[in-house]
Amino acid sequence: MTLSQAIRNDWTLDEIKEIYNRPLLQLIYDAASVHRQWHDPEAVQICTLLSIKTGGCTEDCSYCGQAARYHTDITVKALMKKEDVLSVASRAKAAGSSRFCMAAAWREVKDNRDFDRVLEIVKGVNELGLEVCCTLGMITEGQAEKLQEAGLYAYNHNLDSSEGYYNEIISTRTYDDRLNTLKNVRKAGISVCSGGIIGLGETHNDRIAMLHTLSNLPEHPESVPVNALARVKGTPLGDFPKVDSWEMVRMIATARILMPKAMVRLSAGRAEMTQEEQGFCFMAGANSIFTSESEELLVTPNPRLDEDRRLMNILGLKPLEKIQPVIS
Repeated sequence: MTLSQAIRNDWTLDEIKEIYNRPLLQLIYDAASVHRQWHDPEAVQICTLLSIKTGGCTEDCSYCGQAARYHTDITVKALMKKEDVLSVASRAKAAGSSRFCMAAAWREVKDNRDFDRVLEIVKGVNELGLEVCCTLGMITEGQAEKLQEAGLYAYNHNLDSSEGYYNEIISTRTYDDRLNTLKNVRKAGISVCSGGIIGLGETHNDRIAMLHTLSNLPEHPESVPVNALARVKGTPLGDFPKVDSWEMVRMIATARILMPKAMVRLSAGRAEMTQEEQGFCFMAGANSIFTSESEELLVTPNPRLDEDRRLMNILGLKPLEKIQPVIS
């Protein structure tokens, strides 16, 4: 199969298998070639992720320490105040972040005072000149419209795994629920952020099937996070083995070829990677990362900002400016 600059939404499973199963160095080379056709290979988008409401979620996602039914060391925290969130966002912008992502451990958004406060927070972060992203669980079309009107730039809602494996890790919502949220986000004119997690016990074919779903959406997600399972003690997957970093490289490279315009985000799992392993992920087409003031990504380990600066200097990478003007 030859590389093409065309955007495709009709990838077959066999085509994706052929790409995914290429010898790793050939796959990295092919992905790096596609990456250079569509992106500045020296630019990486720096994103900051903040948990604005932590724990107490009614879902049973097997990997998540914020599910109320699991006994973990994660402390439940109420929705943060607007001024506290804006303080973190201001520091993130000063440190080089162009996107500020806010997560709330909800199954779904309810039309209540908490959602009204989130809308005010979105307005405030937007006024700082940052791309504003939220991940709040399932949302309706009307709620998506309200978020867009408040200035939301992107909404994250991961597929997590393939449709065939999904019921093995989550029973409290369906795969169609996730796809419907993505449709509602897209209808509202909000940028879509959606990817998945590897290391959940899935097969390579499950990973290929998940990429098949993402790459055959009517429009590709503008951002595709690739996560390695962050093992949290007390969850059903807490004792699973660490994901091999080369599996992350393979997923990133395949995603880059299938969805060339997307920002492919090297997300959870970076804390357990060496600098060399992260370097291969950037070579394979990753051009977005989460960084933070602390050593946490939501409630799991993540490299600190000063570590990321050192790594970017070593690799000759620079922070990417905002992709588009902030919605007003």
